[in-house]
Parts: sequence; structure tokens; C-alpha cells
Amino acid sequence: MAIPLLLTANRYGYAGDELYFLAAGRHLAWGYVDQPPLLPLLAKAMDALGHSPFVLRIPAMLAVLAGIALTALIARELGGGAKAQTLAAATFGVSSLFLAGGHYLATSTVDPFLWTLVLWLLVRWLRTRADGLLVWAGVVTAIALYTKFLIGGFWLAAGVAVLVCGPRELLRRPGLWLGAAIAAVALVPTLLWQATHGWPQLGMGAAISAEVDGTWGGRLTFVPGALFVAGLPVGVVLLCYGLWRLLRSRELRFLGWTVMLLTVVFLVVNGRFYYLAGMYPVCWAMAAVALERGEPARWWRWIATWPCYALSALLVLPIALPVWPRAWLTEHPALPSPLLAYTEIGSPEAARSVAGAFARLPETARTAVVTETYWEASALDRYGRDLGLPEPASGNRGYATLVVPPESATNVLFVGADPRPLLGHFTDLRPIGTVDTGAAKPSYFDGVPLWLATGRTEPWSTLWPKLVNTRA
Repeated sequence: MAIPLLLTANRYGYAGDELYFLAAGRHLAWGYVDQPPLLPLLAKAMDALGHSPFVLRIPAMLAVLAGIALTALIARELGGGAKAQTLAAATFGVSSLFLAGGHYLATSTVDPFLWTLVLWLLVRWLRTRADGLLVWAGVVTAIALYTKFLIGGFWLAAGVAVLVCGPRELLRRPGLWLGAAIAAVALVPTLLWQATHGWPQLGMGAAISAEVDGTWGGRLTFVPGALFVAGLPVGVVLLCYGLWRLLRSRELRFLGWTVMLLTVVFLVVNGRFYYLAGMYPVCWAMAAVALERGEPARWWRWIATWPCYALSALLVLPIALPVWPRAWLTEHPALPSPLLAYTEIGSPEAARSVAGAFARLPETARTAVVTETYWEASALDRYGRDLGLPEPASGNRGYATLVVPPESATNVLFVGADPRPLLGHFTDLRPIGTVDTGAAKPSYFDGVPLWLATGRTEPWSTLWPKLVNTRA
């Protein structure tokens, strides 16, 4: 798995969210509207080591490779030998979600890895009853909470499952509560940031729900999506079988019910289907151990053969990693490609196009650049500053708190398809062209309209809050 990740890490360019993490990293804070601060801090640190997608993605690659090893270790803790450990690790490696995660620095890569580490510590505690493992689980949870707040849902669901299914001894262990205290104390700074900024993270739930309905297909696609990213056919089969085996195990039943409870919760709140990904490795490990022991029916043990894993890898690679040269995608748009590939292509070219339009304006010193989405703002922040563009602003999501246009800017070059939020706040609004990425296609940025708004009618201090939104 390391080889394809290394070979494709520097292909195309930064993804949209990676550019956002870099922008947020230049405005470090204890929290953001849409996330805790770990990913922006990590992006800033990696960018200091080298200005390239390859360097930025090293933590993502390491997280995925470590996840493979941890999945094998979970299988070992469950009593699996070399075959079970190999099967479990290989299943992780042919998951489209985790393979793609190794290509992007994103919360959806780091967070599942940390869940997997917590699960390994829990499963190891079940075998050894060494309470130090529970303390370390609290430390890892603290780190996970600075990546996403989702792991709090895991502990709530797991606590309910332990109360119902056992082992209730877990809840009486001082190490568990010491670990919980460590996580709680570590979370105080980012909670204070959220409190002083009006708890914006709570509003992200509604924004994500609207995004899921509008872009991801809503609740009807949650379960199919969660299965699909597990990897076809191996990952799906072993995920379902492993969950069934967990539910039938006296000591591990609580983990199976944790999966079920989290599925219900994420369905109710209309969350994204990959939120469950952190629970996949323990299911795969459980299935692999059963396969090693020959417990499944003989007629379908073929799923554990190398041709099935090879088939899964062949199916997954084109939709998880940018395996095609960029020119091929331009010439053959029907080629299967990763979901975010179109955000990796065309950012520098888009910045040059916007910078050219900005330079032709009559009052550049009095003109701010405002974008419709945080992806556009992040791309212009990365590539446009050296081209003469001012620091871009966007009211979209967490970018709204990073930059506010200066009071000296009475005009706005707006980059985006929908300039209606500007209406009524400027005396004139007119189109002036579109973004042209040239041969860099397919690109999210190509063809995005450009607008010029002149004659601001109120101070930015009162106007900017009206332009802020949290939608995708």
C-alpha cells in the first residue's frame, strides 16, 4: 500500500480541504467554526518542512500505514495468528476510504486512525486487564478530540453498550476515569474558544445535514455509502461478517452494539457515511480470526483468497488514488477518478486568471477579493498572494473567521457563481468574466464567474456578519 501512496502523493496538486488547512494554519487558534485545531497546526508544521503536496501528505500516509498495522494487532489480540493478521491488514489496505485517505491530509484520515488506536487499546485491555491501557486510551481520545469531536459519540455509545452487555467491570476501572479526566482537561482550551465564539461548531451539524441532503443523497445513501467505502468485495463481506461475530461474542458484544448505536445516531443526525470508518478495523479483525479458524461456511471462504483481494485492489485503486496522468483525465473525462481529483487540478491556473482580472480593475488598492466558497479562498490564498492579489476573504464555513476585508476596501472582486448576498450592500454589481484554468482540466475552478461590486454602502463591521454562512 505504501508504494501506490508514495507514487501518487505529488500528482495533480493540493486538494481543496488541504488548501483550507494551510490557510487556517496561517491563522492558528484554539478552535475554528468547523473543526478543532489539530489539522491546521499539522498542516502548518508540514508546510514549514517543504512546500509540496508530498510533504503535506506524509502524516496521512503514516496514519494509514499505522492503521494497517493496528488492524493486524487487533486481530492478534483477538487470538489470531499470522493468517488472520495478514487478512485483517490486507482488508484495511483494499478499503477505498482508507486508501484514498492516505492521499489527503484530512480529518477523515487522521480521526479513523485514532479510533483504531483506541480500539486496539480497549481490545488489549480485555485480554490483559492492564489499566494503563485505559489511561493511554484517554490520551489518544484527547488527541482525537482535537481532530474531530466524533470520538465523544463513540465513548457515549460504548458506555451504553457496556452497561447493557458488559463487561461492566470496565466502568469500575480507575484507569478509565483517569483517562477520561485527561481528555476532559485537554479539551478545555478549544471548548473555551467555542464558548467565546458562540459555539459555532453546533451550527455545523445543520450545515453538514444540509450538505448530505444536497450532495450525498441524504439518509437513504448512508448505509450503502458506508458499505461501499469499506471496499468491494472483500471489505464489505468481512465488515458484515465481523460485525455479526462481534454481536455473538460475550466479551466483545459491546463493540458490535457500539457499531449499531453509532449507525442509528449518525442516521438520525444525517451525518456522513464515513463517520463509521473508525469501527471498521475491529470488525475486519474479528472476521479474519474467524476465517483463520475455519468457522464460516466452506462455500464462501473464497473471500479470503488472494484473487479476491487482488480484485478489490483493482476496483479500488482508480477511485481512491490519482493513478491517471492529468492529461488523460482531460482527454478522457469518463475515466474513473477520485472524488476530489477535480479540486486538485487547476488551483495555480485559477489564481493566475483571477490575478489577471484583478490587475485590470481601475481601483485595485480599494478592492477586496471575496469568494463564494472556502475552497476558492484557500486556493487564492496559497497561489494568489505572489501574483498581487490581496489576502482573500470568504464568508463560507470556517474561513469566515480567518479574514475580514479591510475597511479601506470599498469594492469587491467576487469569485463565485452566486453573488446575490452582495445585493443591496453595494451600489453596483456586474459580471466581468470567468475563471479560466486553460489546459488544467477537469477543475473545480474552471468557469467560475467573476463579479465586480462597487460602492460599499455600510462598514465591513456590520456587512461581514451578513455575508457569513456555514453551508458547504
